[in-house]
Amino acid sequence: MLNIVLIEPEIPQNTGNISRTCSATATRLVLVHPLGFSLDERHLRRAGLDYWDRLDLVQYPSKEAFLDEHGDDDLVLFTARCDRSFFDLDFPITDDRDIYFVFGRESRGLDSDITARYPDSCVRLPMIAGTRSLNLSNTVAVATYEYYRRQGFPYPMSCTDG
Repeated sequence: MLNIVLIEPEIPQNTGNISRTCSATATRLVLVHPLGFSLDERHLRRAGLDYWDRLDLVQYPSKEAFLDEHGDDDLVLFTARCDRSFFDLDFPITDDRDIYFVFGRESRGLDSDITARYPDSCVRLPMIAGTRSLNLSNTVAVATYEYYRRQGFPYPMSCTDG
């Protein structure tokens, strides 16, 4: 199963867009605290996140707690501070192992202690020179759909509103 991991996300609208992508693709969303916003019902409604009841959501109290549990799993760390293209990555094609696409805060990305711990797991989306980064929710959407495209879209997906 694909897991989208947001470490300390700051902007509720980005997390909302990402949760919609996860809901639409049967992808688990992992939120690592602290969050820069509240997940209470009033805040979720205001951000238009009324489909969270269909979201497979897991939360961790800290990045250390997440890495203690999943540090030896298949991690793909997205960072603008590396040269390896995400599109050059070979994904494990198996239904019995989880893979974790890990993203950092909108303002700073992943902390260097994480990228230094897993340097061979770091990737980036290619961009023209001088471009700092893409919006977090756009990066997650590109990566999620590319992953499923390579898997042959294993879940029944439709191009209609049914």
